[in-house]
Amino acid sequence: PLFAGMNGSAIENFSCVIYNIFLMNCTWQAGRDAPADTQYFLYWQKSREDNEMECELYIKDENCRNLGCIFQNVSIGSERAYFLVNGSSKDSLIQLYDEYIDLYEIEILTVPLNVAVHCTRDSVGCIITWHPPLTSHVEKAKCFQYEISIQNK
Repeated sequence: PLFAGMNGSAIENFSCVIYNIFLMNCTWQAGRDAPADTQYFLYWQKSREDNEMECELYIKDENCRNLGCIFQNVSIGSERAYFLVNGSSKDSLIQLYDEYIDLYEIEILTVPLNVAVHCTRDSVGCIITWHPPLTSHVEKAKCFQYEISIQNK
């Protein structure tokens, strides 16, 4: 049954971010009513066609409880990814937590590359150039919008 387990034992505050193009970091908090010996396990599936994968590199708290995971070589597809965190305890059944996430919405983009400023003394002013940030899923540079903040004129 989907909701089997002790109320309040499922994880809380689940969050994932993708950074440095291909690294994904997911974190969560233990359920507020979870027994002290509860251990959590994260699985994710990039798309319906892909196999479900368990975390290979857990982030542990001071009691060696899994409270996060780092995934490497993540690529962003067009489908929503599925995440599931279940748990085990010798004292009770632990409720599972699951969520679908659009990976492109959780990517933290790198800064634009090769930013250059060329200023002249005449009325032309300055020319600022750059290249789009690196990303695993955006192929067209025109998909980006930029904002320039000039601090000192």
